[in-house]
Amino acid sequence: MSKSEGRADNLRCPYHGWTYNLEGALVLTPELGGVANFDRAANGLVPVQTEIWESWVFAKLDATGLSLDEFLSKDLIERFERLNLEQLKWFERRHYSLNCNWKVFVDNYLDGGYHVPQIHGNLNSVLDYTNYTIETGEHFCLQSSPIVSNAGEVKTAEVRKGKRAFYYWIYPNLMINIYDGVMDTNLVIPSGVDKTEVIFDYYFANVSESAQEKNLASIAVSEQIQSEDVAICESVQRGLSSRSYNAGRLSVRREAGEHLFHRLLHKDLQAGLPGEK
Repeated sequence: MSKSEGRADNLRCPYHGWTYNLEGALVLTPELGGVANFDRAANGLVPVQTEIWESWVFAKLDATGLSLDEFLSKDLIERFERLNLEQLKWFERRHYSLNCNWKVFVDNYLDGGYHVPQIHGNLNSVLDYTNYTIETGEHFCLQSSPIVSNAGEVKTAEVRKGKRAFYYWIYPNLMINIYDGVMDTNLVIPSGVDKTEVIFDYYFANVSESAQEKNLASIAVSEQIQSEDVAICESVQRGLSSRSYNAGRLSVRREAGEHLFHRLLHKDLQAGLPGEK
């Protein structure tokens, strides 16, 4: 039960051996024969709502609130249907640890390409930065840029092709980056006040042995961009600790997504956890 993945016929706690079926009902409780008034039915696992969208499984602990379709919105779902992502197949997963708060990483992602010319020179060389667009929905932001064909830094241009690059963020911590025949998802997980883990999953149209070298070259470009983001996010985190730090202003042209993130997060922080007053 402590394994992160696998196949099982039941779920067994490694501590005291309590065993549950795959519906979460408690079916075995060793050494509890003498306990009076023990209601096994009331001691099952906490139910978790799950739904599938595209290639991903989403889980929700709160039984109330919006369904997944309602949360994502018809607009976002229809946008993804037009992208024909079923052609892409999972290839590889990588983990990255950062010495910054998770919100710093999300802010960096959502600044509308503001930092791209300064931080990501190779990526900037294949994007038409002046025509970079930012759109927001109720719970998502789409940043998109035309791709400059037959131009840019050679290694980046070889693996970042197509007409446009699409950078989706879904509140609060999921990013989906899409190019022609290439996609990666970034799941941002808080590990502490100043620690964050980001899980990258890479997808490609061709995952056969013959395409492995090209796919790894694409991941190498992604890792270079990620290393640049790690450096700047950790620098921002150090700046937040400065006694002279004060909140700045957002760019109307570039940071609509960041503003959406702040508004949604503020709303949730005000509301508190389910059941709290």
